[in-house]
Amino acid sequence: MLTAAARTGTTRVHPAAAFLIDACCVLAFVTIGRASHHDGESLGGVASTAWPFLAGLAAGLLITRAWRRPAAIAPAGLGAWLGTVAVGMLLRVVAGQGTAAAFIAVALAFLGLFLLGWRVLAAGHARWRAAHGRR
Repeated sequence: MLTAAARTGTTRVHPAAAFLIDACCVLAFVTIGRASHHDGESLGGVASTAWPFLAGLAAGLLITRAWRRPAAIAPAGLGAWLGTVAVGMLLRVVAGQGTAAAFIAVALAFLGLFLLGWRVLAAGHARWRAAHGRR
């Protein structure tokens, strides 16, 4: 008999581990973006670009109380994704950084793929383990 978590494809991920994975996704977005625009990859430059998005990530996770089910696509994943982009872009405006429409679209696409993507993979892995009798 399958557990409720196995039937729904949810998996147990420690909230701190989920936040670390999410933060790594945001840092990958920032680092790849800075490299593609030849802005350099200095620690200060990455931090300057990353802080609005990391603050947005934290806000999205707090608003959705993601610590309850950190690997869930909804609400944790959606909160992480939309909080990162919306609050991150708002903070970039306040800080005098750019927010061109194309940049917003790229941020939505990349961060959606990564912040929701790892959760989809985790859910699929939980289903696979349940189907093959592994706990």
